[in-house]
Amino acid sequence: MKKTIFTIAMSLVLVLGAQAQEKSIDLATSNIHWVGEKVTGQHEGNISLKSGALTMTDGAVTGGSFVVDMNSMTCTDLEGDYANNLIGHLKSDDFFGVENHPEATLTFTTVEAKGNGVYAVTGDFTIKGKTNPASFDLTVTEGAATAKVVIDRTKYDIRYGSNSFFDNLGDKAIYNEFKLDVTLKM
Repeated sequence: MKKTIFTIAMSLVLVLGAQAQEKSIDLATSNIHWVGEKVTGQHEGNISLKSGALTMTDGAVTGGSFVVDMNSMTCTDLEGDYANNLIGHLKSDDFFGVENHPEATLTFTTVEAKGNGVYAVTGDFTIKGKTNPASFDLTVTEGAATAKVVIDRTKYDIRYGSNSFFDNLGDKAIYNEFKLDVTLKM
């Protein structure tokens, strides 16, 4: 009986001793690089985080939440008016509707350790006021975390130029998925 009570007490101490802590992201050195592809090529650029943190428990990632500043979107493959026109169109209601939706968010819902600093993450992305889950691997090293995320824009009511919704687009079609290459510095 004493052994059972001791075992329960030690288990409680271990559970209560494992405190989660928020590890803030360095917004100035973190980066999200986006790539959107179409039949005739692709465009790419960067977008900034407004806030973000990973939740760590005993050195392991157990959660996370991030806010993206949609107004910070830039284009890196075009210059001048071409870049400005593309960004203006991406910020319009045809795409991300930034005037009404200036932020996008990600909240981790499940995190599973895969080993060697790699975590299988599922999170709820909210883009243009719509929330959908997406899964990706997060690799954590000393002072940084990286992920490659693929998002189907049509799940967020971003249908412009999509063959899934419009016929006869030919070489004007834009693929439904866009890619994010994320580097978080802590």
